[in-house]
Amino acid sequence: MNKETKKEWFLDRYCGMQFAALLQNGELTEFFAEKEPRPCIVGNIYKGKVVNVLSGMNAVFVNCGLSRNCYLSLEEMYADYTKYDGTMVEMNEKMPELKEGDEIIVQVVKPARGTKGAKVSMHLSFVGRRLIYLPNTQFLGISRKITDENIRSSLLKAVEKMRFNDEDGFIIRTQAPFATQKQLKAEAEYLKNLYLEMIRFAKDQPVGSLLFEDADLPVRIIRDTFGDDIGAIHVGEKSLYERLLKLIKLRRDLPKRKLVLYEGNRSLLYEQGIMQMIFDAMQPVVHLKSGGSLVIEHTEAMTVIDVNSGSYIGDNSLEETVFAVNLEAAKEIARQVRLQNIGGIIVVDFIDMLLDEHRIAVTDALKKYLLDDKAKCNVLPMSELGLVQFTRKRVGNDVQSLLVKPCAHCTGKGYVQEDIFIVSRIRAAILDCFADGYTSAIIELNEKIMQKILDEALFSEEIKTCWKDKRVYCIPHKTYEEAHFTIRGDNTSVLTLSNKAQILY
Repeated sequence: MNKETKKEWFLDRYCGMQFAALLQNGELTEFFAEKEPRPCIVGNIYKGKVVNVLSGMNAVFVNCGLSRNCYLSLEEMYADYTKYDGTMVEMNEKMPELKEGDEIIVQVVKPARGTKGAKVSMHLSFVGRRLIYLPNTQFLGISRKITDENIRSSLLKAVEKMRFNDEDGFIIRTQAPFATQKQLKAEAEYLKNLYLEMIRFAKDQPVGSLLFEDADLPVRIIRDTFGDDIGAIHVGEKSLYERLLKLIKLRRDLPKRKLVLYEGNRSLLYEQGIMQMIFDAMQPVVHLKSGGSLVIEHTEAMTVIDVNSGSYIGDNSLEETVFAVNLEAAKEIARQVRLQNIGGIIVVDFIDMLLDEHRIAVTDALKKYLLDDKAKCNVLPMSELGLVQFTRKRVGNDVQSLLVKPCAHCTGKGYVQEDIFIVSRIRAAILDCFADGYTSAIIELNEKIMQKILDEALFSEEIKTCWKDKRVYCIPHKTYEEAHFTIRGDNTSVLTLSNKAQILY
């Protein structure tokens, strides 16, 4: 990555969603959205109490405050570590003999399924970008994806020296070779501090308390910026800012000044133009600066990208013109698959080129630009037809599924905006209205969208805080399309509204 590249994260939370966007030199590179609360409990740590001992199975059931009791095997102690190379240090400890009523700290390793409760372990783990810290577990392992023997040996020796005592262990993850020893040490100390903070917190908590929640979206962003040249992390919500500030103090290697609380009265992501960038990215045609374009089509089997020269005519021969468009397209394709979190098989139909060196150069350019992607990509050589196939491992949902949904009126052939994206636009418009000096906002909107806002109390936090001295009126319309709404501000003390109007607050 060019050292002069300006990288900034923008984080926000509202309407039961968390959002994160990365801008590089003002260009949107990554975008993520996640519902609250985090739906998966794997990785969460609870204070539990033994409620039943199964002597014949060497296992116990633990009450962790969940809907069903959790299952703890006293024999499968290291099942989660089988995918890493490593040897167990001679064990001096033995699993404690548990009895009913014992209070213990456990971590969820498998979710509940059917009638069975979640599976838990007493061997805790704290995941970082390059290391996994294992308090009280004598295991030193390394990812099998790190294949260079010299690098493996060097990393194992370095991390061995970072162990805090003979009882602690580490797993070295695939990103470790790209870090300095100083960065690895800082991450190890950060993970240990997380563990110690949790132990202090657990002392006074009742049984069933959630002691540590595996990283949600904003925390993963903070975690994954270890060693990255991040200029600033802008946060649009105060409670989120305070939580992230506490984490930054624990990890120590990210300056506190880089975490910036947005104190404006409008929506952070809308004021920065980020949500418009996202909406533009969801369009099937992406325009290139040269005048060319990409047509991105999602199918069940794969994603197909067609490269068109458009209005670009170049200054030299046709071959040079086509080559220039294809090189620009390769860079934009790498950005789009990362931005939209496109996974699976991707087929790119580049414009036909005559020279083999141009075909190789375009393929190499695509590989180069995909190196910035944290997801694993595998690019095959360009075929005689000018097609390049590559695969990308997607983690989480693709952005398209979060912001658009199949249209109910065209048998799924088209897409319309997802409800939460429409609500997000309405919220931003209300914030703009109040920022412009109005005391009341009157919104006319689709009946179904209004009902969603009311049923799920999507604006409840705003009503208690920044809108507490304002008034928001909603007027539902059955004939409005879901994405359509109008808003106007008013400062009069007496309003004349339709009898359908409902006051939101």
